[in-house]
Formats: sequence, C-alpha cells, structure tokens
Amino acid sequence: MKREIFEWIKTIVVSILIALLVTAFIKPTMVQGYSMEPTLSENDLLIINRLLYKRDLPERGDIVVFESTQLDEEGNQKLFIKRVVGLPGEKIEISDGKVYINDSILSEEYLAEEFTHGDIQETIPTNKLFVIGDNRNNSLDSRNEEIGIIDFDAVVGKAFIRLFPFSELGKIE
Repeated sequence: MKREIFEWIKTIVVSILIALLVTAFIKPTMVQGYSMEPTLSENDLLIINRLLYKRDLPERGDIVVFESTQLDEEGNQKLFIKRVVGLPGEKIEISDGKVYINDSILSEEYLAEEFTHGDIQETIPTNKLFVIGDNRNNSLDSRNEEIGIIDFDAVVGKAFIRLFPFSELGKIE
C-alpha cells in the first residue's frame, strides 16, 4: 500500500514539474483580429517560443507576440502579434506605399497588398523594434502612436507553430 501511494505521489510531482517546465518555455496563444492576414487568421491557435529571445535577438521577418501599453477589460496588458520589420539602429522610412530599411526597399513576399500606409522616417533606438501587421490596411502597429516602436523587453516570444486549424498545422514562416 505504501509503495502504491509513493508511486502516485511520484507521478503527480513529475507531472507538475513537466507542466511547469513546458509553460516556462512555450505559451499557447489564440490570434484575435485580422491584422496578420494572410499569414495568420483570426482564431488560429499558435505556440509561442518564450525562451528563444532570452539568448537571441529577434530577426527581421519574425512574428512576435508582445505586451502593449493598452489594457483589456480585466485591466491586463493586451497582447499583440506582429511581424518584426525594423531592428535597433536601422533607419526606417515609409513613403509612397513602400517600406525602406536603410534606404533599400524591403522585400515583403508575405503581403497580400503591397501598399503600406504611413509617412515615417526615423532611426530605431537601441533595444527597440518596429513591428507591422501583414494586413497593412487593418493593423494597429508601430506606425500608430498607441503602439509605437516597441521595447525589446515587451516581447513575450516568437510565434513558431500553428496548432489550429488542423489544415494549417505546422511551422510558421
């Protein structure tokens, strides 16, 4: 009897440790809204790698989840998901519907519409990122004062796997 109790306790403790370990490294996230279409759609279920940016910096093209300064109904910081376009020290310019990084047009094959609204010209400060949604006509992002250029510390992680819908299951590019 004592041996069975010990085995049950051991199983429970190991299960709790595994659950804590998994939630420390990954985070499931549901896409809300249409700002990342056509890449991501509303209600897509994603896995976010929380550990990746503890040792590496985001790269241009990464899709990141970050905490904004906006609050949800419960008073928590809203999470946003956007694509990294500009990195620290780079000059970003948006004019005539095009995005330029250090005076070169940014190639963005993931966009459905190639026109990017905005009139921006600035250098991205240290430890900051310029992020934009793939659906340029329907995205609250770094082009808007409410979001602005985001702090690297606000990044929760990188979206790297889509779990749902099952027809889209796989790594996110």
